[in-house]
Amino acid sequence: MTTRCGFVALVGAPNAGKSTLLNRIAGAKLSIVSPKAQTTRFRTLGIVMQDNAQIILVDLPGIFKPRRRLDRAMVNAAWSGSQDADLTLLLVDAKSGLREDVREIIAKLAESKGRIWLVLNKTDLVERGELLPLTQEIGGLISVEHVFMLSARSGEGVNDLMTRLATELPEGPFLYPEDDLTDLPDRLLAAELVREQIFMQTHEEIPYQATVETESFKERPDGSVRIEVTIYVSRPGHKAILIGEGGHKIKSLGARARMELQQLLDRKCHLFLNVKERAGWDEEKARLRAIGLDD
Repeated sequence: MTTRCGFVALVGAPNAGKSTLLNRIAGAKLSIVSPKAQTTRFRTLGIVMQDNAQIILVDLPGIFKPRRRLDRAMVNAAWSGSQDADLTLLLVDAKSGLREDVREIIAKLAESKGRIWLVLNKTDLVERGELLPLTQEIGGLISVEHVFMLSARSGEGVNDLMTRLATELPEGPFLYPEDDLTDLPDRLLAAELVREQIFMQTHEEIPYQATVETESFKERPDGSVRIEVTIYVSRPGHKAILIGEGGHKIKSLGARARMELQQLLDRKCHLFLNVKERAGWDEEKARLRAIGLDD
């Protein structure tokens, strides 16, 4: 039987639903999700088997106008991931439509010579009659091979996309073992699940001014794992908020992240969190490398 294998980049503006789509297809939480924009900071691979094809989905940071070194590294990761892929899925939030940032992404994608498919996401939130005019307007800005309308949140239409991908990726051998889900190491997954809880349980600028690193990941004789994670923040006030009165907030962050991690790793996890103030971490090359980014 002929096998197919290829990289499929998920490109779009922040909050287009890229991470939700990746997790839906993979059937596991590989990329963290929150209602806030710019949650994803580095590329995440989701490895999915469909029929005789291995589809390697590349979840990339949302593309926006960068201000910090961290922002520039995130946007660079998104564009380089798209250029390296066999096929790019342009995700557009059907509810938000053609915002200015989406138009800018489309204009840059139109300059490339790669294969592009349009994916209108969140179609369950808009009237069907609005989808065709939006599709036609986007088609006037960029040439796409196929158009898919789906809801990553509910799963509606996702199977159609996967079936088509399995037939149109390049012929070739599988690049990963068939039971692999991602190429992310467990220590990076642990840090990301803690960062997800910061997004979910804190507000305003705190999630964007924090970074998370796994300092220690040690196997225990009983099969469990001891994980020590450090949260770096830019300001003393942010540290106080993350710890909370009597340590209430940091305990809540750790408890929820530990539950998610145990489910993902399928083993008992002993998770210990520490918060440190480090002004200007988002301009440090070493901090960016620690979270999988290059400037």
